[in-house]
Order: sequence, then structure tokens, then C-alpha cells
Amino acid sequence: MFSCLTWMFVLLCSSIADENFIRDADIFPSSPEIERGSTLKLFCVLGKHYTPQRNASHIIWKLNHELIAQEDYNIVNETVSSITIHNFTYSKAHVKCFTKYFGKEQLLVHTEVKSGFPPDTPGNISCIYYYNSKLTCTWTSGRETNLMTNYTLYRKVETPPYTLSSCQSKTELCSFYFPDTSYSSSFCFQVKAENVLGEASSDCVLIPMGEIEKFEPPEILSVKKITGINRLLTVVWKMPEKIIPSQNLTCEIQYGSLYSNSSKLVTVLLNSSEKTGSCNLTDLWDSTEYSVAIRCANVLSKFWSEWSRRKTASTEEKAPSEKVDLWRVIEPSHSAGNRSAHLLWKTLSSFPPSGRILGYKIQYFPENNAALEMTNITADQKITLPLNEEAYIVSITAYNSAGNSPGATLRIPSTNEKTLQIIETMRTFTTNEEVIVEWIPSETKVSEYVVEWYEELGTDPFSRSWQYVSNSTNWKINKKNFKPFICYNISVYPVYGNKVGAPYSIQTYVQEKKPSEGPVADTGVPGKNEVTVKWKEISKDKRNGFICNYTIFYKPEDGKESNETVNSDVLQYTLKSLQANTQYTVYIMATNGAGGTSGEPKTFKTLKFNTEDVIFIALPIGLSMLFLLGLWITCILKKHAFKRICWPDIPNPAESVAVEWPLDAPVNNSFLKGVTSETKTMDFEDISVLEHCFPEESQEGSPLMNCENHVSEYTDVTMKGMISGDKKIMYHKENEVAKCFSSSMPYVIADQDIRSQMQSALIAVKEIQPTEMLEDDLCESQQTSVKNEENYSEEVLKLEDFSGKALFNPYLKNSIKTREFLVSESLPEHSKKEPKGQSAVFPPFQQNIAGQSYVTLDMFGLATAH
Repeated sequence: MFSCLTWMFVLLCSSIADENFIRDADIFPSSPEIERGSTLKLFCVLGKHYTPQRNASHIIWKLNHELIAQEDYNIVNETVSSITIHNFTYSKAHVKCFTKYFGKEQLLVHTEVKSGFPPDTPGNISCIYYYNSKLTCTWTSGRETNLMTNYTLYRKVETPPYTLSSCQSKTELCSFYFPDTSYSSSFCFQVKAENVLGEASSDCVLIPMGEIEKFEPPEILSVKKITGINRLLTVVWKMPEKIIPSQNLTCEIQYGSLYSNSSKLVTVLLNSSEKTGSCNLTDLWDSTEYSVAIRCANVLSKFWSEWSRRKTASTEEKAPSEKVDLWRVIEPSHSAGNRSAHLLWKTLSSFPPSGRILGYKIQYFPENNAALEMTNITADQKITLPLNEEAYIVSITAYNSAGNSPGATLRIPSTNEKTLQIIETMRTFTTNEEVIVEWIPSETKVSEYVVEWYEELGTDPFSRSWQYVSNSTNWKINKKNFKPFICYNISVYPVYGNKVGAPYSIQTYVQEKKPSEGPVADTGVPGKNEVTVKWKEISKDKRNGFICNYTIFYKPEDGKESNETVNSDVLQYTLKSLQANTQYTVYIMATNGAGGTSGEPKTFKTLKFNTEDVIFIALPIGLSMLFLLGLWITCILKKHAFKRICWPDIPNPAESVAVEWPLDAPVNNSFLKGVTSETKTMDFEDISVLEHCFPEESQEGSPLMNCENHVSEYTDVTMKGMISGDKKIMYHKENEVAKCFSSSMPYVIADQDIRSQMQSALIAVKEIQPTEMLEDDLCESQQTSVKNEENYSEEVLKLEDFSGKALFNPYLKNSIKTREFLVSESLPEHSKKEPKGQSAVFPPFQQNIAGQSYVTLDMFGLATAH
């Protein structure tokens, strides 16, 4: 802690020593003031702390921040250096003294030097004397000295006892105050000016006190009218108390109407002994308010008092002399025939005015019935009258305490009345200061018109302005009566008698600017190469001028921008020749006379296919689907006919109910190999189809005949044996089966098991040779086969004689003497192959090959053996 305090004390002492070391120098003269353009000489003296290390040769001088040339230096001795500056023209400057030691500059001392001029002789001495209050004098000092200058005002009495008084000031004004303001007719005033460069005194000027007297303004006591006397006001005022005695006074009364900017003056002479004054103001306007002010002065003095406070008063009241300026706004009638008529009026601003208005009396009645007159009184300058569909006469008079004004009359037409269109054309234009409206009437007899103007978006009927125009077909008004960037409706109505004709209207802007917002684009559903862009009009309050046109800007993605311009009445446009399947950006700019404003951009993408492309693609597909649908419906409706033609019913022996198919018979038939018990599959390759195997007599005696009187030839079928599992089918020798079959069901099989097996087995097709070639061989083979099977007591097969020749089924597609037989692909291989022994008996039967004809059985003749 002690060490810290020690270091702080050392630092403090060193800083004080350094400060003394730096300030141990002086410059003189200090803060000199010299005459401008003269020579300045300064001396810089080094202190003892600078020697012997440094001397006057190390001193350098600077004027403000600029180094003074070495040739202006002068070394007086080892510690003093001087500087001489010729033609010093600075009004104020700083001269600095530095030491330069080892290339480092150190400020020693500096001083401020001012230059100026000695004072000129004061002149134009003028004084104002406020009796027993204050005496103030002013003068002109001449050229500005730029140095501190003191002024002394001397007031001398030229007559004995020759007293002298004075006042000092640093400005060009000095005052003596009460009680040192005694009155004397002969005072002499003199001014002396002095500064460091010299002094100057004016001559003593004699000023009479009466010529410089100025007193306080008078006080107006009253301004009032005199009852029974028109156009007159009496003014009474009070004079101030501090006035030089035994002096005549003069007063001026200024008065003017509040309706006019002009004023008049009346002069009144008074004696100083009079404490009040009065005056009658005549030749005034009736019922007019006037403002009055007064000032007074000594008749010898050149100074007037200030104007008194103003007071106002009105002259004697008179009935209004002019009728009001009347106009109307008629609303459309309602369904019941009622309507509203808005009446507006204003007093004429003429001179002299028509008197102060206390209220207005409105009288109105149907044009065809004056007895129904109604009266309303209001202090406003507007009223709404409920009327029916009839024509009305309206009259308005202004009134005050003295009487009524002349009536202003207007006719309200009936609802079904047709007004004449007298004005043929009309135009409006603006200049720098005015709005001008011109029109051309079809009849020159009309001498009076009403010009009406109001904001287009204005809904208040009482906000409309109007003006009557007589004996002219043009109208001018200052642009200040219109708001900029607002659309106005201007209408001109012809007036003839008490009737008002049909108006001619036009819209105008006195000043335009760019629209406040742009249109919003709506692209709807784009096409392949075109899109229809729609937009709505900008709201009227944001148009700021008449819309001249719309410009549609559109640009494909990463493409060049294009545009199309349309008239202001077009609110949609179709952009064509666009790229298919491309994204576009579109925006719309609305333009008026001052410029254009764009709306928000919107993107859309053109289609890959247009309607024509879709129709071109979908029409063939649709027609094809319709064709297929029609074909399908036709097939449904005509399926039986198509089935008979394309897929005829092939009789299935397994579904026959004529006989039962025993399944216990052993497998020992040369024609029917049998069905294995394991697979229960029947091999029908040994079935023989015989034709003309028996004599004609036996055929004729055949009990199998066609029941429908069709003569058919039947095929003799002999089955020696059939095996289906372990069951055996026995045929009775004496039981002959003969049955007439119809074409729809030619085969009947009784046993359900055999029927199911026949459904699952298709018989391979074998081509049958003509019966003439097979007749003998088949008969012989069959007889041999019967003999070989006689030793089996369980199975007896008897050949039956069927009369008639074979009758071919018309539903089969084979030619005469051929049949088709189908064999299931699922049959075992041994069933599909022909045994060698059997193939020797039936050489014409061959294996199924592609393209070979097929046959089927027309009928089985089965017998049950006992």
C-alpha cells in the first residue's frame, strides 16, 4: 500500500515538473490588436529550463497551422527570437512559438492577433423623446472597425447654465431615463467613438424636443351606432397622460369593413388640454361591421404614436337587399313516386353586402295547386324537401331584424317531364392557373347557365358547388377550387325562365399522377399455345387520372420479355403463339397521362396438349371402346346364336341316361381296352365305328328309328368289354335297346361315374376311312373278337343290328363320312398309344397328328348280359 502511494506521488510531481517545463516561455505583446494591412512583430522568450540545452535558434514560428518562412525570423539573443509579418490582413489569427529539438516540435506559447480599423466619425444622430419617461438617441458609426469600440453620447444645453450629461454604449443606441429626462427646447447632442487604434467625435447637433416627442397610443373607449340613423358610427377615445403641455395634437382614425381589405382615414385636431376625443364616421354601409383604430401625435413632432387596439361595431341593420344564390339536386323517384329534392344556396358576396342574415324561409307548393304551400325555416344554407312526382315551385328568402330579402325562385320538374337538351357539345381544359369550360348551345335565346362541379366519388349532395353564368358560353375558375388527382364531374345546365334544361356533363382532372396501383392479372385456364389474360379496372380513387391504355407484359422462363398494348376499354386479351408446356410470367401496366404503374406479376404454365390434341387422341380410343362395348352387348344378347354357329353342342356319351355303365366288368375287350382301377381312365382308341356290318334285312328290322321322320343311317357299335376300376358291365343278350334320339340329345349314359369320367376325358381324333373299304374287315374282326371272349361267363356282348345308314350330325364341321373325336391331354401315355396287336386289326386308324380329322360316336348300342 505504501509503495503504491509513493509511486503516485512521484508521478504527480513529475507531471507538475513537466508542465512547468513546457510553459516556461513567453510571447509579447500578448493578444495584440493592430490596424489591418500593417506590420506585425512578436517576440518569443525561452525560460531558464530550456537553457543551455536549447536556445533561440531552435525556435520556429507558425501562423495558424502554416510554418512562417525562416527569412522572417530574427535571433535577438540566446533566449529571444522575434518574427516580423508584413501586411497582416487576417481579421483574427493565431501565432504559435515552437521549439524543434532532435526533429521533434514542441509548442511553447501562442497568442491571438486581431486586425481592424480606427473608428469613423459618427453621424445621423436622431432622438425620440417620451415626455417624463425616456430620451433615446441613435446614430451611424460608419465603417465596421472589427475591434472593440466604445461610444459616448453627450447631451449639452446651449443656454446657461450649460449643463452636460452623457451615457456610454457599445452599440449605436443610448438612452437617458427619468429623472434625467427634463424638458428643454434647446438640447445639443454629440457622439464620440474610440478603440485601441484611435477615436472620432461628431459635431454637436441641436434638436428641438417638441419635434422628437412621441407618446403612448390613445385608448378607444367606444364605437357604436346611433339608433334611427343609418350608415353612421360614433368613435370615442382617451388621450395618454404624458404629453408635453401647451402643444396642439392631431389624431388619425382608420376604419374599414370586415368584408373589404381597404380602409379609410379621418383626421381630428385636439388641444393638449383635452383628455378625450370623439368622431362620427359617416357614409358607411348598412348592416355592416367595421373595425376602428386611432393614433395621435404632437402637431410639431415627426413621430406618431403606435396604433391603438382595434374595436369593431356594426351600422344600423337593414333588410337584405339581394336574393340568395339557389340551386338544387334532385334524387330519382322511388317506386311509390316519392323523391327528395336537396336545396343549396349561398349569399352573394357583393359590395356593399346585403346585410347580416339571421335565417332563411323556404316556401314550396305544387305547381298546379298554390294553396298547398308549405314553409320551413332554417339557419343553415341547405335543406332536403320530401316531394311527390308533381312539379313544384320553391322560393327562399333571407331575413334579419329589418326585414326579408327578395325571394329566389326555382322550379322542380315532375318525374315524367321531358327536359330539353340544348347544349350540343362541351369541352374542358386547364391552364397553369385556371380551369376553363366551353360549350356550344343549339339555341342562342338561352342567356343563363349553371355550372355544377363535384367529386365523382362524392356521395353527399350538399358537397356540390355551382355558379351561375350569364351571357356567356365559357366559364373560368381558379384551379385552387379543385383537388389534384381527383376526378370531377362538371355539368352545365341551361336556364330559361324558371325552368332548367337537361345538363351536358364531362369529367376532368386538374392534375394527374401515375396510378397508385396496377391491375391484377387473371390467366384462368391456359391453353397449349395461348392464354386469355383478364383484369379488372383500377378503382377510381387510385387511378389519379384518365387511363389511356393497358400494356400486357409476358415473358417465358429464361426467355425474352414481350408486350401487347390495348385500349382502356379492353379488359381481357388473348396471348397467342406461346410455347407449349412452358411457364410464363405476366403482369399488366395501366397508363394515364402522367405515367404507368404495373400490377403484381403472375405465373402460369401452358398445356402440353390442347383440346384438339386430346380429341384427336381420345376419339379413336373412345370409338374403339364403343365398338367393343357394342360387340360385347351383341354377344350377350346373341350368345345362343353365336354358340350354335361357332361352338355347337357336342353330345357327351358320359351324360347318357339310356343305360347304366357297369364298372365291375373285367378288362378283356379288344376294342375297349378298359379303364385301370388306379386312374379310372378309359381308353377309347379300340372303339370301332362300323358301317353296313350286317345285311340289309337286319338293318331294316332295326328298332332304332328317328322319331321326327328323318331317315338316318346309324353306325353299329359293338363293345366287347369296358373296364372301369374293378367293376364289370354286363350286357343282357336278350335285352336290346332301341331308342329314338332327338338331335339335341343323341346320347344317354345312365351311370354317373362313367358320366363324370367322360367329362374329364377327351377322345383323340382318328380319321375313319370310307365304310366301303372297312366293311368286311370290320365284320370279320368283330366276329373273331366275340369268339375270343365267350369263355368269360361274366361278360357277354351282343351286337345289335341297327337299321339304316349312318346319319351325320349337322353341327359337326367335318365333311360326310368323317367325325371328330377328342382325347384329353391328361390321359396316360399308354392310353394314347395304339397297341401293336390292335393296330393290325385296324390299319386305317392312325395316331393323332396335327391337322387330322376327328369323329365322334353318334350312338352306343349297349346290352346287358345275363
